[in-house]
Amino acid sequence: MLKEIHSPADLKKLTLPELEALSEEIRREIIEVVTRQGGHLSSNLGAVELTLAIHYVFDCPEDKLVFDVGHQAYCHKLITGRQEAFEKLRAKEGTSGFPAFSESEYDCFTAGHASTAISAALGMARTRDVMGGKNHVLAVVGDGALTGGMCYEALNDAGQSGTRMIVIINDNEMSISRNVGAMAKYLTDLRQSKGYRALKRHVRSGLEAIPHIGVKMFRFVERLRDWLKASLVDGKFFTALGFRYLGPVDGHDLKRLIRVLRRAKEETKPLILHVVTTKGKGYRPAESHPDQFHGVSPVYYVENTAAEEISAGKLACKELLALAENDIRISVVTAAMPIGTGMVDFGKAHPDRFFDVGIAEEHAVTMAAGMAFSGMKPYVAIYSTFLQRAVDQISSDVCLNSLPVTFLIDRAGLVGEDGKTHQGVFDLSYLRMLPNMIIASPRDARDLKRLVRLSAQIDAPMAIRYSKALEDMGARMQLSGEFGLGQWELLSSGKDVMFLAVGRMVQMAMQATIELMGKGVQAGVVDARFVKPMDEGLLRRVAGETNMIVTVEENVLSGGFGEGVLDWLTRQGLQARVLNLGVPDEYVEHMRVEEQLEQCGLSALGIAARVLEALG
Repeated sequence: MLKEIHSPADLKKLTLPELEALSEEIRREIIEVVTRQGGHLSSNLGAVELTLAIHYVFDCPEDKLVFDVGHQAYCHKLITGRQEAFEKLRAKEGTSGFPAFSESEYDCFTAGHASTAISAALGMARTRDVMGGKNHVLAVVGDGALTGGMCYEALNDAGQSGTRMIVIINDNEMSISRNVGAMAKYLTDLRQSKGYRALKRHVRSGLEAIPHIGVKMFRFVERLRDWLKASLVDGKFFTALGFRYLGPVDGHDLKRLIRVLRRAKEETKPLILHVVTTKGKGYRPAESHPDQFHGVSPVYYVENTAAEEISAGKLACKELLALAENDIRISVVTAAMPIGTGMVDFGKAHPDRFFDVGIAEEHAVTMAAGMAFSGMKPYVAIYSTFLQRAVDQISSDVCLNSLPVTFLIDRAGLVGEDGKTHQGVFDLSYLRMLPNMIIASPRDARDLKRLVRLSAQIDAPMAIRYSKALEDMGARMQLSGEFGLGQWELLSSGKDVMFLAVGRMVQMAMQATIELMGKGVQAGVVDARFVKPMDEGLLRRVAGETNMIVTVEENVLSGGFGEGVLDWLTRQGLQARVLNLGVPDEYVEHMRVEEQLEQCGLSALGIAARVLEALG
């Protein structure tokens, strides 16, 4: 049946039993593709009926449907003409793992970060009102997004203005990990309202005892049920903000969803529809372990992952655990990502020093600043792409006060299949501009451990950025001992070219030297593990002994490490030929990391080719 669905208009021709059958077919398709290609599984399985009901009742793309983050948008993609592209989900020339306006007119907003949908939808609704439009605007928000402060800014604004819009809360009790905070408890209380549940049982048992109840009686009881639910289930939080509250509604009951959405469609004021779903619905492993199946790696990746690759986050956690045994000041803060950042074991070992604040990066950073001011040594573990949401707090609250907060920046650099909304290629630029900030990037697993140990001795803001997995390069090179702050490492010498490489680009630079050797070019490599402060002594020496310096970084060139090298050389009055290599000034689309590196000219062959071109 799915092959016959080319647009949401085709859904409107189906009967309810056909829609229910289609929902199961879509689930099978999502499971088959995601387990092969990788992607977000649990959240998408839970949103199938809700998505079908929305498209059945509303008329997209004239009506605007905004997904928060986009972890729930796979069904939406499948029924909006992208089935063929979905087969190559998150791969080169396939569909993105997130809504993308460049992909389809049905994706009215490109997003990959949480808590933005209500704000975007409110902007669309206000534009409609100014232009005299009549269309509907809907925001589908996971309950996990409600741990982010931006949602409340938008709800407060929308409610006080009375702008007509529908906010659908898809409540599955989860974001990536189990939700935390007062809002999670509030939604749980709404779902489990004792008064409503007790009355529901009594009404059901009473009706079952009456023979020959007609269809009209059923419909009357359902309307009465909705009225009683509104009276007994306390949605006062949302009504106080100016929204009408409907729910909770079973998010897997298509008939019920369609009826409630039709009612919501007639509403003239802002409305909250509270829908309860099961994350991982229809796939037992995902239902049992929704956090583990939130995002899954493709089967081929699991089978072929090199044995020497190590989860960098777990490695950093292991070092922190060792340090925390002897230092009560050491604590960990994360923003709804204890699993993704590898910090789960720290939370188990030291629950009193582990703080998951929800999807609230700004709060996480400023809270850590308060902890550091009070004598703690906090480590803030956040993905690179999410940390950029808290640049103001890093500047004003941490760096301005020169507080000893250490940022463990996971998923730095190019991230592969998650694509342009998740690339960690801006952190060197936005951190390097901040006074008092120390920035380091390890080339491998052993370097990361040494940097974490060094950070414990530093009484200043520090950032350690690393990719998801790091090799242990110890077997391939002679390791130096412990290093000091700002110290680089000369790995090999070359009179023609000297690479100053950052992070995992050290490995690419080393491979590039082999390619260049075959062309008669003598090239060496410096591990420039500290982006700030730089090893000025070694940089001065390299500038005087080498024909050309080549900086290599997995970061945008604008404001990055290479520009820092050029700036220092200029201020010192040193004449040196410099070539900066990095990520170009564009958003890099989803594909494998190896393909992204090649596209950006950062593969070993690409680096060698750029150097040969520069040398003429």
